Amino acid sequence: MKECGMIRATTISPTKRTTLNRLPKRATYERDNIYQILDEGFVCHVGFIVDGQPVVIPTAYGRAKDILYIHGSVASRMLRALADGIQVCVTVTLVDGLVLARSTFHHSMNYRSVVVFGTASVVKDAMEKAKALLTFSEHVIPGRWSEVREPNEDELKKTLVLRIPLTEASAKSRSGPPIDDEADYTLPVWAGELPLRLVTYKRPPTSEITRFKAASSQSHRDGLATAIGKRGRHPGIGDTHSYFGQSASGSSILSGADGSRAWSSVWCG
Repeated sequence: MKECGMIRATTISPTKRTTLNRLPKRATYERDNIYQILDEGFVCHVGFIVDGQPVVIPTAYGRAKDILYIHGSVASRMLRALADGIQVCVTVTLVDGLVLARSTFHHSMNYRSVVVFGTASVVKDAMEKAKALLTFSEHVIPGRWSEVREPNEDELKKTLVLRIPLTEASAKSRSGPPIDDEADYTLPVWAGELPLRLVTYKRPPTSEITRFKAASSQSHRDGLATAIGKRGRHPGIGDTHSYFGQSASGSSILSGADGSRAWSSVWCG
């Protein structure tokens, strides 16, 4: 594997922290395998210690070569803590299916996961910061960056980007059918794999998006005024307003002209 004219190792050397002791046969330290999992996921969980307490925060991410980027508001507690150079553990998990065995004990999941250890640092170079933000966008929705307005100078000042080198990482996975005790194979119960996959709904036509934007803007203002009037403060997570129908969980149901439906949770705040 070549990188900038140099030969790069195809594997990431295992360390005490990344070496799997339980079921080591499920581990891999191959860069291609690790990067494939990272590139397929959307959300990572970032674990760190702050003020003596463990904290795990879910967030979006992006990868460029051997660097993992995370970003957010400059006011983010997580990003400010990580910017101080503390140790961090980042995990990404993809669930490929449920594994139903003939006994409760042997039920499992088919999955692919990555664990990354390291120290985050602030991206100060303007060019790298811009490329990192582009990486985020292209990772989630390829091509979207070129369709919409790019971040302006004020928005860039409000955004903090951190880089984590992919020098200490490992992947673990499971695939295949359930593994039962020999005596249980005669039990008259179905056993096997139930595949799972993440899919996107068909997006609403432009006219529906325009309607949603106008309605949501007015509903957000009305809901915000009501919430502040009742509580005397800005509503927090859990205060939801939905449009075009409501599900039991408070999620919106967007119905397109072609009958397609998509779910969306709209949060105040």
